[in-house]
Amino acid sequence: MKLLTLFAALLLMNTATAHKNAENPGEIIRQILEKQTAAWNRGDLEAFMQGYWKNDSLLFVGKNGPTYGYNTTLQNYRKSYPDNATMGQLKFTLLQIRPLSSDTWFVLGKWALTRTAGDVSGHYTLLFKKINGQWVIIADHSS
Repeated sequence: MKLLTLFAALLLMNTATAHKNAENPGEIIRQILEKQTAAWNRGDLEAFMQGYWKNDSLLFVGKNGPTYGYNTTLQNYRKSYPDNATMGQLKFTLLQIRPLSSDTWFVLGKWALTRTAGDVSGHYTLLFKKINGQWVIIADHSS
């Protein structure tokens, strides 16, 4: 009987540990956005871009319309934000984060740049997808 009780206790502990370690996509996405904010505020565009899908199919929609590709997106950021004064300090405000499927999440939020060149702000929608075990932005519409 003691062996059965011990087995049941171990089974419950393993189940609790597995549940505790279960992936929480919403939290992972929040962490990615926090890392992006910190990277932007350091003036590190390459680190900021780590949240994006490194693929030619990455979609970015901005004021000039849609563009495709990780490298194109990085180059557009470099062109639009050539120095720390232009980049300023970024703040993201999450308005909505929700699953569309088990491997795709939707994010809606506000962005704001505080900078000496003049403050700017707008909204964004992001599609996150889990690809090869990693959550990445596959589409970004920022205006």
